[in-house]
Amino acid sequence: MVAGKTSPTFTKKLSTANLGFPRMGRERELKAALEGFWAGKRTEQELLETAASLRKRHWELQRATGIDTIPSNDFSLYDQVLDALVLVGATPERFGSGKVTLERYFAMARNSREQTAMEMTKWFDTNYHYLVPEWSAGISFEIDTTKLLGELRQARALNLETRPVLIGPMTLLLLGKGVDGFDSMSLLPKLTAAYIKVLQVLADEDVDWVQIDEPMLVTDLSDKVRDAYRTVYAELTKSPVRLMLTTYFDTIGDNLQTTVTLGTAGLHIDVVRAPQQLAATLAALGPDQVLSVGCVEGRNIWLTDFAIASSQIAQAVEQLGAERVVVAPSCSLLHVPHDLHSETALSPRLRSWLRFAEEKLQEVAALASHDQPARSANAAAITDRAAADTTTNPRVRAALAALEEKHFRRASAYAQRAVAQREKLGLPLLPTTTIGSFPQTAEVRKHRAAFRRGREGTAEYDAFLEKAIAECVREQERIGLDVLVHGEFERNDMVEYFAEFLDGFAFTENGWVQSYGSRCVKPPVIYGDVQRPEPMTLRWTHYASSLTSRPMKGMLTGPITVLQWSFVRNDIPRSQTAWQIALALRDEVSDLETAGIGIIQVDEPALREGLPLRHADWQAYLDWAVKAFRITTSGVADATQIHTHMCYCEFEDVLPSIAALDADVISMESARSRMELLDAFRAHGYPNEIGPGVYDIHSPRVPSAEEMRELLALALHVLKPEQVWVNPDCGLKTRGWHETVAALENMCKAASEVRAQLQS
Repeated sequence: MVAGKTSPTFTKKLSTANLGFPRMGRERELKAALEGFWAGKRTEQELLETAASLRKRHWELQRATGIDTIPSNDFSLYDQVLDALVLVGATPERFGSGKVTLERYFAMARNSREQTAMEMTKWFDTNYHYLVPEWSAGISFEIDTTKLLGELRQARALNLETRPVLIGPMTLLLLGKGVDGFDSMSLLPKLTAAYIKVLQVLADEDVDWVQIDEPMLVTDLSDKVRDAYRTVYAELTKSPVRLMLTTYFDTIGDNLQTTVTLGTAGLHIDVVRAPQQLAATLAALGPDQVLSVGCVEGRNIWLTDFAIASSQIAQAVEQLGAERVVVAPSCSLLHVPHDLHSETALSPRLRSWLRFAEEKLQEVAALASHDQPARSANAAAITDRAAADTTTNPRVRAALAALEEKHFRRASAYAQRAVAQREKLGLPLLPTTTIGSFPQTAEVRKHRAAFRRGREGTAEYDAFLEKAIAECVREQERIGLDVLVHGEFERNDMVEYFAEFLDGFAFTENGWVQSYGSRCVKPPVIYGDVQRPEPMTLRWTHYASSLTSRPMKGMLTGPITVLQWSFVRNDIPRSQTAWQIALALRDEVSDLETAGIGIIQVDEPALREGLPLRHADWQAYLDWAVKAFRITTSGVADATQIHTHMCYCEFEDVLPSIAALDADVISMESARSRMELLDAFRAHGYPNEIGPGVYDIHSPRVPSAEEMRELLALALHVLKPEQVWVNPDCGLKTRGWHETVAALENMCKAASEVRAQLQS
């Protein structure tokens, strides 16, 4: 951050563009419409009317803000990758062929009675989940432009000319996986032909520009893939439609020469995440190519430093001329909340440092114009934030400085710890457990909301929680689970709950961000140094443990996940904030162990998500991320068993670092991929214990005991029986009690039957 620097000005207003806008709506109207439709309480027509109303509102907002180029086709009822597959006729063969109805669309996304849904994983290094394309020989590639043209024409009816957004063909192809080892690159000619048809349809509609997103260009690419890019775009650029090739999240780097020679009319780059690429890009651009300068952060909520952004814009204008420069956010604003209007509970000082999607577009417009009052206000806010003494805690800084090597490792190796843990816990072969949360029913949400709003007293709310926890413990005992959890009924969110106990965090009222489908999260804001003033989970975990003779897991969210799923301060290194969180969690782990909790789970689903997009940057991140986990967990005795949970990530990339976490047990998503990732653990020689999920929790569907036996059998082909735990893929908070109980009963039955076979 540079405070007090004078911002360059420009002689004329520059063109502005937006790359994408949040879909859910200011009041999460789309979430309500989707969940009402899935529950049978809203019709398809009502759902589509809500979607159309939101698009209209968002387009008009962008126009009123002063954005010249407004996107269309960035809206989705579930996921933009699934939409792209429908558009080019590349939906998975197993879901049938022909026009994709809304029923089939949601079946691909959410499971059905007949089919398991498509696999999900994280969109690059964000917390947004996309549906993974499944490539096979029989895909039809019959394009369907209904949605694309419908949104384009809806906007035109409002007298609004939009720039349609497409996920580029290479990114779409590379984000998927071949079915049963199929070579997905063999489909490239057919996929390219489908995109050519789509562009021709848009040309026939007199569309001038199309935004074509190719974020894979900021990753490490082979020469073969670069050649494929050149082949594909040699065909696509023959279209009369001008293409704005859009990259974000990192530097184009060694792909720059390939990128600028693809022949697109424009190129968008992210100069927030990768400011170093601006000069090289300006030098490499062709004589007529337009540059879209992504200088307003699309991934975080802090105000833009206009001095830095204006300097970047001025550099581009000086070399290209104003006519060839566009001012834009760094990426789609899908990753930030809608607006700050309702955030009246934030301190005015902190609020003055924040910008959500609507305010970010105001920043784009101000940067592109001669808005001197906005520039002066920005300079004052930047100076105020830099001078604030509320962001630094000397005690936290001293604790970080006092860390020694002993704080980063367990006292004994896993083999020695495993003996102590088996003796203490006395668990059977293939022990059963859950990931942590149990259904967050309407009653749970009602009591929590009443308590938070002051309509229910502490004593009444605590009595309700005690009752809910006791019922959950009794039900787990009845089902036959070996290791129990308390259900997490007091927790609104796996990150926000912890953040509310920690110094250095602030919270929004309506700062919702889409995670997948209708699932939204409200990330807390880390604005200062992090410290734990008091225990966070001890009371309810200890209470639950007192109700049973079976082992009770303590449940914590790990430091990297708290970091990744928060809006993180950008004035100190992320590693420093991660270690501050780890020290706070270390105190919590110590308190749980002292209270007699012998199993403590520290969830890190975001570890892989935080991995930089360039391999050259991986090790530096993994070094401090692994150390953060080990700061949290390394202080316990050998007999205390440390678990961790991860979901929806490519573990093969980071297996050495997962091993370096040195957790005694790791549980993970495995059901949708049918235990595919366990091969990587075997190849790595992973010695510790693993709980591969035996059923997918992202659906009300109840899998049979036979299905779960089959998945367990697949796991036991790869792992030793003493390594295997039996659990669902993820937490159960979004499920109903009836389906949860039925699925867990089947899971315990499957484990019991396989256990008996192994012991016979």
